[in-house]
Formats: sequence, structure tokens, C-alpha cells
Amino acid sequence: MTVTIRQVGPCFAGEVDGLDMREPLTSDQAAAIHAGMDRYAVLVFRDQNIDDAQQLAFTRRLGDIEHAIGTSLRAAADYRLPTTFADVSNLDRGNRPFARDDRRRLFAIGNRLWHSDSSFKATPAKYSLLRAVSIPSRGGDTQFADMRAAYDALDEETMAEVEDLVCEHSQMFSRQLIGFFDFTDEERERFKPVRQRLVRAHPVTGRNSLYLSSHAGSIVGWPIPEARAFLRDLIEHATQREFVYTHKWRVGDLVMWDNRQTMHRARPFPADEPRDMRRTTLAGDGPTVAHAA
Repeated sequence: MTVTIRQVGPCFAGEVDGLDMREPLTSDQAAAIHAGMDRYAVLVFRDQNIDDAQQLAFTRRLGDIEHAIGTSLRAAADYRLPTTFADVSNLDRGNRPFARDDRRRLFAIGNRLWHSDSSFKATPAKYSLLRAVSIPSRGGDTQFADMRAAYDALDEETMAEVEDLVCEHSQMFSRQLIGFFDFTDEERERFKPVRQRLVRAHPVTGRNSLYLSSHAGSIVGWPIPEARAFLRDLIEHATQREFVYTHKWRVGDLVMWDNRQTMHRARPFPADEPRDMRRTTLAGDGPTVAHAA
């Protein structure tokens, strides 16, 4: 089948036709998807009635997997899914919604802030592929912001100022923004900040993007209050309506996005209703800055 991609209305995202993820992905199809990601940064695949094994096989045809280890507050004994998947659900091992005050749920509420997946890792993620297994009766949309367009819209002075800045990213920064401070000593060690460039050039198109995230809590060489105010202003700029695509989920949807060129956030939904979302992730090519050994 020939893969075709059309732009979603006035948004920057693309919707993919002519692909059945139950079938093995051909080299030509994989090349078309990579080219579509370079152009659109977000691709929507509707009505893909696949299982976990098929999602994983599709992802692996596009690149190397990033394993989801130590990125949430779920203990290994509580995992619903293997580490080839990030469990982006509100469900415990018995497939029951977390209690409203469960610290695993409260930590995950941080996903409602604008962020880029795995920017808190020395080698941040490339693509994320999120599939809807079950959705709530209302809410739970995912929004995406085009960080290329946000960069292009900066004034010349700000563009020059951000060019060589390096930020520190940690999940502790993003969770503290929502008032979550309940970290163990082990978790504080695990979530120690890593450094990322604030401006990234796409390796294929050469186009610059702002590399922002709620995980970014400081700028190297800047006082903390000034850095956080500056980053907040940049996020407000980057998430203006003209830069944002909102995806309203249907069961069977799979949405893929490029973390190097976008931010995203989940929207609220009823706490007592299941939202079962399963994400596979492609590993990035390497760090954005040198890190100490």
C-alpha cells in the first residue's frame, strides 16, 4: 500500500492514509513516515486496531527502542506493561484507576504540563508513539505545540539570546510546579538534572526548534528566578493557539510525534474513569550537550 499524508486542517500535523499496522512495514513505507515526521512533526494514524506486539513491531521498524525504566513512581512489581512500553495510563496492575490521592497518580498529573518526553535523560527521546486502548467519556485530549514555528516567531533579540543557552531538566522541576514534593532519597538521586540545549537544529531539515519543557528548571549561568521567569515566557510564547494542534482521541488511534520539534500535554479527564494509553518510544541519537562522566 502507498502511504499518503495530508495536513490536518490549518494545523501543522499530518494524517496518514494507506497503512495497516497489522502488516509488516516495508522500507518504502518507513521512509515515507520518516519524511512525514520531518515535515509535520506529528502524524495521526486513525483506526489502527492493533495489539501491543504489533505496535512494538511497527516502532522497531523505525529505529531503536527507548526502554521505560525508572521514569515514573511505579515500582517494578507494579508494572502492567513490559519496559518496551511507557504506561501512560491511570491504571494499577489490576487495571483499576488509581485512587485520587495515590502518589503515582499525582506524579503523573505532571503530564498535563507542556513537556518533551525524556528531556530529563542525557540522551532525550526521538519519536513517541501513543496508542489509545481505552478512553474516558470526556476530556483526555492531547495537545501538541510546534516548536519550529515558535522559534521562527521569536524577535531577533530573543533569537540571539537563546542561541547558545543550556538548560537543566529534571522531573522534579516539573512536579514541583504542581506542588508535588513527595520524593524519596532514591527518587531524588534518580531524577538528578541533566543538561540540554535550548535551541536544536533538526539533523535532516536543518530547521531550528526551541527545546522547551516543564522539566527545564534552570539555565546554566543564570540566577534561578530569572531563568524560570524567562523559560515561562518562552513556553507562553510557544504555546499560543496558532502553534497548537489538539488531538481528540478515538479508540484505535495511534499518534506519533517528534520530541525534538514539539512539546505536548495531556488534558484533564474524570479521575474515576480508565484512560489506557500505551507509548512506545524511539531513542534519540545522542546527547544535545556534553555531559560529565
